Amino acid sequence: MEKYILTINGGSSSIKFALYVADGSFARTMIGKIDRIGLPGSFLVYSKGESKEVVRETPLVDYRAAVEMLNSFLGEEVDFNNIVVVGHRIVHGMGRDRHAVVTSELIAELKDTSPIDPEHLPLEIAILETFAERHATLVQVACFDTVFHHDMPRVAQLLPIPRRFDAKGVRRYGFHGLSCSYLIEELRRVDPSKAEGRVIIAHLGNGASVTAVKEGKSVDTSMGFTPTGGIPMSSRTGDLDPGTLWYIMKSEGLSLESLSHLINHESGLLGISETSSNMYDLLEAQANDVRAKEAVDLFCYEVKKHIGAYAAAMGGVDTVIFTGGMGENAPRIRTRICAGLEFLGITIDGAHNEGNKEIISSSSAPICVRVMRTNEELMIARIASELGK
Repeated sequence: MEKYILTINGGSSSIKFALYVADGSFARTMIGKIDRIGLPGSFLVYSKGESKEVVRETPLVDYRAAVEMLNSFLGEEVDFNNIVVVGHRIVHGMGRDRHAVVTSELIAELKDTSPIDPEHLPLEIAILETFAERHATLVQVACFDTVFHHDMPRVAQLLPIPRRFDAKGVRRYGFHGLSCSYLIEELRRVDPSKAEGRVIIAHLGNGASVTAVKEGKSVDTSMGFTPTGGIPMSSRTGDLDPGTLWYIMKSEGLSLESLSHLINHESGLLGISETSSNMYDLLEAQANDVRAKEAVDLFCYEVKKHIGAYAAAMGGVDTVIFTGGMGENAPRIRTRICAGLEFLGITIDGAHNEGNKEIISSSSAPICVRVMRTNEELMIARIASELGK
């Protein structure tokens, strides 16, 4: 009987899942997601093998109901006795330097630290607990997004606040680590020498970050203590002058919960444009809506600045990788980010860029600019397979 690895990637309003054959080939047999959890029009979409996507509309009032539905759906599609391990993406791992098999002690530790990342950790914990309750003997593995950045240079981790907070773990952690790990592995496969050089990864999706990687190791990254920091995102602020938060709280009488909602769900592209958090909507509207244009301009400007900053931090750059939903599929965004970076050696081939080719830099350019599809689920499966033995 064929055995499988299940991967779960829980977000704030979605749960992605995938099933891989556990024979070392990591052949994917199913992929899907439950989306718009707690919102009108929630649905489950999945495909098996090479078959077309199947969509099921399913009203889901909360995250717990979505997890229960996922369990029921998977029970229909595969015998849980044939799943050897479940790998979970856990966004915040605090100071952990490695991924881990899930135990009751680990879940308790995650609960203690969940106030640090209220947008992700409580939901991820709910998934872990539900699977533990429903499938008590099933091995679960926590794959932490922060592990890739654990050994960043101390100067990149430090925050300019009283040292007593550093002792409590308040520092730069960085995120999108599973994506970065996968991309560096892929770069080693297609261009081994460049993978050991100076690489800048622009992971541009609803959550967005820029990471500097030297000799295969993270040396700096835009997200900080939480995934809210760094460049502006779909609805997250990115970096802010802390005095801005003090002023907003005082002038509008906001509670801590209201402030958290503002910086995570009302800001970024949505806050600036006042219309949409979706970059493609803004690109279409920018010709006639200055707010949309300014949202796009600021996003591209901040990514460009981080690329320049990380080139300086590493003493140059050999490869730039665009990934994530926008990074992989939005040539206009890549063009605007790279415009003006010719002094670094970054020059884009327009036709290759429009065609979303693997290499979009000019053949004569000294810096290789790549478009690479990330695969966090496959990275989770590889980690879970190793630890779940």
